[in-house]
Amino acid sequence: MRSLTVVGALLILFGIAGLVFNQFNYSESKPLIDAGPIHVQTEKEHHISIPLIAGIAAVVAGLGLVIVSRRSA
Repeated sequence: MRSLTVVGALLILFGIAGLVFNQFNYSESKPLIDAGPIHVQTEKEHHISIPLIAGIAAVVAGLGLVIVSRRSA
């Protein structure tokens, strides 16, 4: 049952991270024109937000897995 403890701990960590950092951004570069010596790229920025309930659910599920794995051990 050690694997349940590890999965539970990871869920707790990811849940806390989701609560602290409620969104993250990344940018993506795509070539627009690539003709001979001319290279033009466009850069698009993406925003991904993590819902509050998802962070809370991950922490609660992680705590549940840790408790269950300790009781069955």
